[in-house]
Amino acid sequence: MKTSITLSKELLKEIDRIVTKSGNRSVFIEEAVKAYLKGKKRQLRGLRDMEIINQSSGDLNKESEDILSYQVKV
Repeated sequence: MKTSITLSKELLKEIDRIVTKSGNRSVFIEEAVKAYLKGKKRQLRGLRDMEIINQSSGDLNKESEDILSYQVKV
């Protein structure tokens, strides 16, 4: 889909330094946005996982202490 965006001159110059004459700005920008979104999704999953772990931490700690109590001292 064709769209229009506004970029600063500095950012466009940086893109042009990376994209060779045979390259395509649109492809570069699309790939960059996809990579950014993939990273954001991973970050959000990590935050959700951390919330779940934190909510369960009391039970997990009790279970760990119970398991450790069965260890034979060497």
